[in-house]
Amino acid sequence: MTSSPRKTRRAWNEPGHAHFLTYSCYKRLPLLTRDASRRWAIEAMDGARRSHDFAIWAYVIMPEHVHVLICPRTDRYEMKSILGALKRPVAVAARRHLVSTGQTKWLDRLTEQTTGRAKFRFWQPGGGFDHNIFQERTVSAVVDYIHANPVRRGLVFRATDWRWSSAGFWDGDRDATLVMDNPADYWAG
Repeated sequence: MTSSPRKTRRAWNEPGHAHFLTYSCYKRLPLLTRDASRRWAIEAMDGARRSHDFAIWAYVIMPEHVHVLICPRTDRYEMKSILGALKRPVAVAARRHLVSTGQTKWLDRLTEQTTGRAKFRFWQPGGGFDHNIFQERTVSAVVDYIHANPVRRGLVFRATDWRWSSAGFWDGDRDATLVMDNPADYWAG
């Protein structure tokens, strides 16, 4: 079995830059269609935000990928570590769930054989997409793009109807799944 070349991601850990991140499920499978897996992604975002000290300005969880706009609050950070903190807890929770519920078909489907060893994959290998944002005007365009994903896909009519995004929060829903940090606080300071 030959494997495709691993996608590499160039990251610039630049103080003052926000990051528009996209990471996809293994083989673009729709692994984020159930509330449980979406909650794992939300919990991972919130935990990573605390442990790596970054602001979350926008996100959307789609059936097979995640978009998130973050801004590190410190001058020293590593996007590789932040991405690991966003992705690893979801993969661990998914594997634990599949094992505990005896879903061997899915375990087999998400296990990749590389150099003689088996590796469980919830996420596509590699770093995904990381675009540095360093201008205030770009932030609102990226937020709009993120929130429009479910509408473009035909999953909802209005972005605020998609529970698994920050669109509702920014529209005033204070019972939103994940509370966002305000970009205006960053750009004002």
